[in-house]
Amino acid sequence: MSKMNPVGWFDIFVNDLDRATAFYQTVLGAKLEVMVDPTGESQMMSFPSDMSVYGAGGALTKAAHGKPGVGGTIIYFMAQDCAVEQARVADAGGVVIRPKFSIGDFGFVTLIQDTEGNIFGLNSMV
Repeated sequence: MSKMNPVGWFDIFVNDLDRATAFYQTVLGAKLEVMVDPTGESQMMSFPSDMSVYGAGGALTKAAHGKPGVGGTIIYFMAQDCAVEQARVADAGGVVIRPKFSIGDFGFVTLIQDTEGNIFGLNSMV
């Protein structure tokens, strides 16, 4: 591998882009932006990102070649305190799978199922 972050991009596949966008904007407290797929095969809403800092950018993606679901890769969004975002999940239509728990020296994690059936995590140091 080259000297880059190991993850360059992620797609979270969705069935209902508007519903999923509203869910993530509510839970994460961030505005997603329309992103044009150069192939024209997908509809996408990108998460806010700054490619000059650590981490990977990504998007909610509605496409014929990918479907949401449980059991695959889990993406972890960084938070100041994952309990804050966790408190927004039910009202946004999601389910807290595992409430905030300690992962020792690496802080805390909350596991959540979104409106599309995907599982994702939140990670914070407090």
